[in-house]
Amino acid sequence: MAMEVTQVLLSAQSIDGNVRKHAEDSLRQFQEQNLPGFLVSLSGELASEDKPVDSRKLAGLILKNALDAKDENRKQELVQRWLSLDPVAKTQVKSCLLQTLSSLVPDARSTATQVIAKVAGIELPQKQWPELIGSLLSNIHQVPTHVKQATLETLGYLCEEVSPQVVDQDQVNKILTAVVQGMNASEGNNDVRLAATRALYNALGFAQANFSNDMERDYIMRVVCETTVCPELKIRQAAFECLVSIAAMYYEKLAPYIQDIYNITAKAVRVDEEPVALQAIEFWSTICDEETDILEEYMGDSNGDSDIPCFYFIKQALPALIPLLLETLLKQEEDQDLDEGAWNIAMAGGTCLGLVARTVGDDIVPLVMPFIEENITKPDWRQREAASYAFGSILEGPSPDKLAPLVNHALPFMLSALVKDPNNHVKDTTAWTLGRMFEFLHSSIVGTPIINEGNCQQIITVLLQSMKDVPNVAEKACGALYFLAQGYEDVGPTSPLTPLFQEIVQSLLTVTHREDATESRLRTAAYETLNEVVRCSTDETATLVVQLVSVIMMELHKCLEAQNLSSDEREKRSELIGLLCGCMQVIIQKLGSLDSTKYVLVQYSDQIMRLFFRVFACRNATAHEEAMLAIGALAYSIGQEFSNYMPEFYKFLEMDLQNFEEYQVCAVTVGVIGDICRALELKILPYCDGIMTQLLKNLSSDNLHRSVKPPLFSCIGDIALAIGDNFNKYLMYAMNTLQLAAEMYAHTSGFDDEMTGVYQFFEKWDIRGIFCDFSRV
Repeated sequence: MAMEVTQVLLSAQSIDGNVRKHAEDSLRQFQEQNLPGFLVSLSGELASEDKPVDSRKLAGLILKNALDAKDENRKQELVQRWLSLDPVAKTQVKSCLLQTLSSLVPDARSTATQVIAKVAGIELPQKQWPELIGSLLSNIHQVPTHVKQATLETLGYLCEEVSPQVVDQDQVNKILTAVVQGMNASEGNNDVRLAATRALYNALGFAQANFSNDMERDYIMRVVCETTVCPELKIRQAAFECLVSIAAMYYEKLAPYIQDIYNITAKAVRVDEEPVALQAIEFWSTICDEETDILEEYMGDSNGDSDIPCFYFIKQALPALIPLLLETLLKQEEDQDLDEGAWNIAMAGGTCLGLVARTVGDDIVPLVMPFIEENITKPDWRQREAASYAFGSILEGPSPDKLAPLVNHALPFMLSALVKDPNNHVKDTTAWTLGRMFEFLHSSIVGTPIINEGNCQQIITVLLQSMKDVPNVAEKACGALYFLAQGYEDVGPTSPLTPLFQEIVQSLLTVTHREDATESRLRTAAYETLNEVVRCSTDETATLVVQLVSVIMMELHKCLEAQNLSSDEREKRSELIGLLCGCMQVIIQKLGSLDSTKYVLVQYSDQIMRLFFRVFACRNATAHEEAMLAIGALAYSIGQEFSNYMPEFYKFLEMDLQNFEEYQVCAVTVGVIGDICRALELKILPYCDGIMTQLLKNLSSDNLHRSVKPPLFSCIGDIALAIGDNFNKYLMYAMNTLQLAAEMYAHTSGFDDEMTGVYQFFEKWDIRGIFCDFSRV
């Protein structure tokens, strides 16, 4: 049944492309012709100690990929394929996998632990392989430490793969006992302790009953806390990760331990290495999240009740926690602002400080302001930056009445620092803090407005000047201007921005043309800000918005004309096309909302649509999506005039409805069909056969992402409203679909954010037979 695959596996890793391809074809052929033999051969290769390490590793990887996939549909196919496999072959594979846990080769053991967990994830919910957990637990008592380590690693992966309901409580107790004992300081092998600590992290979801038992919970918490001071860095880090997870899962059980945990985390933040300190800060961030959720649930409940009581750990810890977090802000790294993925103690501390502010509100302000006042003018840039970061971090949570006087007092200094401070880190954070001021305190709810006739022009002048600074500072200045413009939404017929509108728009367009505009998301920020400035503008600037139409169309035309581009340049071009299409959408919506400017869209619509058709030829999902949204806005704005474009546009519409791979494009297209229906009304009728056929095919497809399916119902409703009695042709098919969905809904507790009731229906009912080609009806 099995065959010798060693040489084929080694050849599949050859640097010679021809050799590699031949080996891959051989493996594929073997799999297709004899799957049981293929899997048995791979598991035998993995288990065999006299085989090369490279062939064993690849055998294990192929085995793992034969059991699991990222795509949910493919994953279910693999699950069913394994379940229907010959039982004898499955037994051989599982036996080899368990045997590999005793291997002297670490890579082989590690691969086996993951594959065993994948098999367990398939079989345990089916009540198969009942002896697995007992077999693994018996390994824990074996003398070889490498076997113990591999077994604990397997238990950890197993807990990650299966749900707690699959494992009975007696087995859970035994798993937790083995894992916690493996974490103990009495365990002399660090590999075993690390595997045990990581296993506990995955097993915590199984421990509800154990955390409800005082004695068992005390024991687990004691061992976790002791492990946080282990000499080995990775073990300390893993232990703190367990504490973070416990905070999220068992917040209501933490009261007896919170003082000890504060002491442990404070020491780690102050003196431990960064990976450990970051997890220590994350513990308090998690407590903030839990308490904020509890308090929001309490406030939102008409009975003033919550399932979990709030213990106000953060409020009680404030006098000690705030100084600790403020210390972290001074631990910045050089050039951290230039790395989009940067994450360090200072950033973690500032994030946590912001979460604390959201949790406790006004109480944080008097504890942080002395730090700001003391450091904001210090010669050391780290102190100035930390002060600005602290200020920005506490602007969400406390009441506007508490913050407004402080912000009004600080604003002139912040504006000056944004222009004059010699350090880019300080300017970057200052611009971010100004953005936070405008986001949370620049609106009608604030009694004393922070922006008024006296300082508005100065603020805008400073921001426009900062948009000429280095990319990371300029990007934050764009963000601040974004929120400043947003604060004037619905301000009335006149806006303080009106006299400066043209200068603002020109400055933003200039930013988009900077040679370094692709750094620090600068170009994206500039276009997003331009969109917001246009969206929040008043009728007074409508003529200036009209002028933008030709400007953006010219930019889009130039972008589409670019040729002989490298792959990197093509990627940047696609991103720019998406930004320009997004900008056109906002301009179209603005002009379309005013009777005095709608005519402009009719005049330009031929040129606009020609450009969008060219965008569709680029085959970039993001650009495609933005162009489709802009077309929806145009159709809604010009109404029945849009029918002129339907003959050519329909082929793109149909193509995008069939784009299951880039399902976001499909989802946007479904929404745009609704816009077009409202615009064209009966004039959509010639295209309804094709659209309805495709919509019902999409509803029945297993390959379309389930999040797209609920909007399909709304789209069918839009078509019905548009064509009236002509919808009778489709009524029976639509009603069948809706009836099945309603039946599914009746068996659920309701819709969640993604309308679970609707898409669960598609998973449980096979409706492939309900669609037809309406062109034949």
